[in-house]
Amino acid sequence: MVFDAVERMVAMRYLRARRKEGFISVIAWISLIGIALGVATLIIVMAVMNGFRQELVSNILGVEGHVTVVGTTAPFDNYEELTERLRAIPGVESAAPQIQADVMLTAGGTATGGRIRGMSGEDLRARAQIADNIVRGSLENFGTDDGVAIGRGLAAKLRIRVGDRITLVSPNGTATVMGTVPRLKAYRVAAIFEVGNYLFDNSYMYVPLEAAQLFSGCRGGPMRSSSLSTIWTTWIR
Repeated sequence: MVFDAVERMVAMRYLRARRKEGFISVIAWISLIGIALGVATLIIVMAVMNGFRQELVSNILGVEGHVTVVGTTAPFDNYEELTERLRAIPGVESAAPQIQADVMLTAGGTATGGRIRGMSGEDLRARAQIADNIVRGSLENFGTDDGVAIGRGLAAKLRIRVGDRITLVSPNGTATVMGTVPRLKAYRVAAIFEVGNYLFDNSYMYVPLEAAQLFSGCRGGPMRSSSLSTIWTTWIR
C-alpha cells in the first residue's frame, strides 16, 4: 500500500465527520476530489507534451541532424577527411556527408518541386528515421540501377510506385553555344519512406552520393571529384 496504517487513520479522521459536522465532511471530500483531478490533469498534460516534444524532435533531428557543416565559399574538397574529424569529436554520435539541391521532379506528365539529398547507401541505411520507415520497396536496392528513395507524399503527387522512373530537372543548366541547357537525369524508385513529417514526406528524395555529385556539377566539372556541399552531423544529447 502507498499509505501505512497511521496515515490512513489520520486521513479518515478528518474525512469522516461526526453527525453534527456532516457538511464539513462534504466540503473535505469535494476539496480532495478537486485536488486529485487537478493533479491528474497536470500529470496527463505534461506527459502528452513531453511525448509530443520527443516525437517532434526525433522526427526533425532524425532527418536533419543537430548540426550541419556548410562550406561558406565553395563545396568541400576534402569531405572524407573532414567527416572523420567530426566523428572523432567527443560527444558526436555520427556524421555523414551529403549533397542537397532543390530541383523539379517529373513523372508521367506530372511535375512538382522537391529537394534531393545525395547520400551513400551505407549512411542512409544507418539513418534509422529513414531506414525504419520504409513503406514500399527496400533500401537494399538504393544505388543499384540508379535506385532512389522518395517520400510517400511526393510519390503520391507524381503518381509513381516502386520501380517507376522519375526525372530530375536542375534549375542550374549547362552552358552551351546554343544557350543554357537544363540538366536532366532519370532515376528508378527503389524505396518509398514515410517519417510522419509533412515537409519530409512531401518534398524529399534521397539519391546516391556519386549520382548527386554528377547531377549537381560537383564532380567532373571545375571542382575536384570529391567536392561536397554539406556534412550532416548528429550529437549525443
